[in-house]
Amino acid sequence: MGKKTQTNPESEFGEPVQYDPSFNGPIRKRGCTDIICCVLFMLVILGYIAVGILAWLYGDPRQVLFPKNSTGWFCGTGPNINRPALFYFDILKCATGVNVMAAALNGLQCPTTQICVEKCPTEFTFVGPLDFAPTAKPANVFTQSLCAPSLNLSDTRMTVKEIVEKDLCPFYTIPTTSVIGRCLPDLQLLGSMPPDFSNIPGLPTSVNETTSLIKNGTGDILNSFSARDIGVRIFEDFASSWPWILAGLAIAMVLSLLFLLLLRFTAGVMVWVLIAAVLCTGAYGIWHCYWEYANYKNLSASITDIGFTTNFSFYLKVQETWLAFLIILSVVEAILILLLIFLRNRIVIAIALIQESSKAIGQMMSTLFYPLLTFVLLLVCVAYWGSTALYLATSGGASYKVVALNSSISECQRINGTVDCDPQSFNASDYPTCPSAACIFVNYNTEGLFQRNLFNLQIYNVVAFLWCINFVIALGQCTLAGAFAAYYWAYKKPDDIPMLPVCSAFVRTLRYHVGSLAFGALILTLVQVIRSLLEYIDHKTRAAQNPVARFILCCMKCCFWCLEKCIKFLNRNAYIMIAVYGKNFCTSAKNAFFLIMRNIIRAVILDKVTDLLLFFGKFLVVGGVGVLAFFFFSGRIPLPHSTAQSETLNYYWTPIITVVFGSYLIAHGFFSVYSMCVDTLFLCFLEDLERNDGSLEKPYFMSKNLMKILNKSNKIPQKKK
Repeated sequence: MGKKTQTNPESEFGEPVQYDPSFNGPIRKRGCTDIICCVLFMLVILGYIAVGILAWLYGDPRQVLFPKNSTGWFCGTGPNINRPALFYFDILKCATGVNVMAAALNGLQCPTTQICVEKCPTEFTFVGPLDFAPTAKPANVFTQSLCAPSLNLSDTRMTVKEIVEKDLCPFYTIPTTSVIGRCLPDLQLLGSMPPDFSNIPGLPTSVNETTSLIKNGTGDILNSFSARDIGVRIFEDFASSWPWILAGLAIAMVLSLLFLLLLRFTAGVMVWVLIAAVLCTGAYGIWHCYWEYANYKNLSASITDIGFTTNFSFYLKVQETWLAFLIILSVVEAILILLLIFLRNRIVIAIALIQESSKAIGQMMSTLFYPLLTFVLLLVCVAYWGSTALYLATSGGASYKVVALNSSISECQRINGTVDCDPQSFNASDYPTCPSAACIFVNYNTEGLFQRNLFNLQIYNVVAFLWCINFVIALGQCTLAGAFAAYYWAYKKPDDIPMLPVCSAFVRTLRYHVGSLAFGALILTLVQVIRSLLEYIDHKTRAAQNPVARFILCCMKCCFWCLEKCIKFLNRNAYIMIAVYGKNFCTSAKNAFFLIMRNIIRAVILDKVTDLLLFFGKFLVVGGVGVLAFFFFSGRIPLPHSTAQSETLNYYWTPIITVVFGSYLIAHGFFSVYSMCVDTLFLCFLEDLERNDGSLEKPYFMSKNLMKILNKSNKIPQKKK
C-alpha cells in the first residue's frame, strides 16, 4: 500500500490551493466559459431588440403625452400646436355617469364634446334664458375660441338654441386650470359660483349640488394643483442654480477621493476610533439605564402597578424595563470587549488590507472612474426599458363608438355604444333621430396577435431589463477584480503591474466570460422576479388576507430577501475568481465559497470593518455636503455682493435634494470600487497564504506590512561571492 495522504482538518470545505509555479496573476491563456448561457443571453438580447422595434412600430406615446379631442386630434402638436389644453364642454358628464357607455370610458375621457384650446377658461359664464331668443346673435353669446373649430360664429345662420343642441359651443363655463394638459375645475374658486347657475337648463337646481358633482368629476386630489406650474418652477430653480449644484457635486467627488486616499495613512486610527466610539456609546447606554433604574426604584414604580397595556410609553416608567435594558446592554458590551480582545490580531490584518487597497487604487487611479461607464450602461438600460414600456402601453389604434350625450330618446338608446365611428369624418346629421349623437373615444384596440400579447411582452420587457441590469453590474465587478488581482500578484510593485490593467481586464472579460456573467446575473434575476411576484400578490390580496396568509407571505418575502443577499455575495466572489482563473461560474463560485469558509473569521471581520469604514465615509461626504448645501441655498451663507439663493429660488429644497442625492451616488460609486478592491485583495491574500510559504521557490506576494503582522517573510537569495 502506498503512503496514506495526510488529510486537512478543514477538508469539508475543500483542500487548500496548491502551489503552481506558472501562476503569477490573472491567467492569460483562457477559453470561453458557460457558452450555453452566453448564447441564451444573446438570444434574449436579440428578442429584446425585436420587442423594442415592434413597440416602436405599433406604439404612439403621444397618446400618453398629449390629450386628444373629440375628433381624434392631439392637442399641443400637429395642427393644434398652438392649442395645448383640452377643454370639456360639460364637465358634469364626467361625474354623473349619464349612460352605460360613460362608465366604460378610460382615463380623463367622458361623454361630452372636447376641443383643443389655447388657454383654459377662467370665468363663470352661462347661456341665460334671454340668450335663446331668436334674435340673439351667437357671436355675442359664445366665445369663438371655446367653440368647435368647424363653427364660425360671425357667419353662422344657426341660432343659439341649435348650437347648444348640437354641442358646438359650451352652454356654460367655470374657472379651470390646466392639469396634465386638461382644463379641470379650479376647486378653490367653486365656492364663488354665482347663484344664477341654478337657473341654467340642464344643470342641477342647487348650486351646492352642482359644486358637488363637479368635485366628483375631477377628484378632490386635484385641489387646484397645477403639476405643470410646479414643474416649470422646479425647472426654473435648476436653470438658476445648476452651477452651484455642479459645485456641490464636485465637492462631494473631491471629499470621496480624499477620504479613500487618507485611508492609506489613517485607516488604523479611524478603525480604532470608531470601535472606541461604539464601546463608549454602549458604556453611556449602560450608565443611563442604571440611572433610570435607580430613579424609578426610588419612586417605587413597578410593572405590577401598570399591568398589561398597549401604551408602551408606560413601560418606560417602571424599574423592570430599565433593568432589562441594563442587562442586555451589559451583555452586549461584554461580548464586544471579549471579541475585541480575542480578535485584535485579525482586526489588525483587516486594517492592513484596507491600507493595501488604498495603495492599489493610488497606483491605478483609472479604477475610480470606471463606475462612470457602469452608470452610462445602466442609464441606457433604464432608458430603453422605459421607452419600450411606454411604446408597448400605447400600441394599438384608438377605438371610437357613437355615444348619445342625451340617452332619454329610445333611438339614442339603440345606437348608444354599439356603432363604431371615425371622429375625423363623423357627422351627427347621419343620425337625425338622435341629435345628441357624438363620436367618443372608448379604449385602445386590443385585437390582433400583437395587442393580445401586450401583457406578456411587458413581462418580457421587465425580465430582460433586470437581466441586463445585473449583467452590467457583474461586468463592472469582474473588470475591477481583474485589475486589482493584477496589482496583488505583481511581485515588484509598481514595476510588475501590467499596462492599462482596467482596459485589459475589461476586454478579457467581454471576450471570454460573457456567459459566466450572464449565468450569475440570471440566477439573481430569477430571485428578483419571484420577490416582485410576492410583492404583487401581497398588494393585490392584502384586503382578503387572514393572519395566517399574511404571516406566510411575510416569511416568504423575508426568505427570498435573504436569498437575494446571499446570491449577491456569492456572485461577487465568483466574479473575482473568474477574473483571476478564467473558470466557469459554478466552479468559481464553489472555489470562492470554500476559500472563504476556510477563513470565515477573517472574512467576517474584514467585511464588518470595511462596512463600518465605508458607512462612516458616506456619512461624512453626504452629510457634510448636504449641510453645506442647506446653509448655502437657504441663504444662511450668502455670497458677497450677491443676492441670497433663497430669495431667487421658488423651492430652495430642490437643489438641496439634488445635491444630497447626487453626493450619495458619487460616494457610492467611489466606495463601491474601494469595496471591490478590498474583497479582491482579500481573496488573493488568502490564496497567497495557501499557495506560498516564503521560500525562494514559493515567495509571498503580499506587502511587507502584511508579512510583518503575520510574522512571515520571504527568504532573500544570497549573492554569489
